[in-house]
Amino acid sequence: MGQKGMDFKHKEVISINDGRKLGYVQDVCADLETGNITSIIVPGSNKLMGIFSGGNEVVIEWQKIKCIGEDVILVDV
Repeated sequence: MGQKGMDFKHKEVISINDGRKLGYVQDVCADLETGNITSIIVPGSNKLMGIFSGGNEVVIEWQKIKCIGEDVILVDV
């Protein structure tokens, strides 16, 4: 999955477990030394299990991303 951070902006994030729409990618986090993306951030509640959240943002770790399509990102949360 050799994607650039800007490629993620405005893609819809959907859980593969229950088909829930989690929101649209707001931002990405990257390792500054390697340049690899480490997680994506979507706005939303902090009630989702298996992910870390801060404030009103949901941070989804890179390992939870299962498929990146043209318009949608499927995640295992």
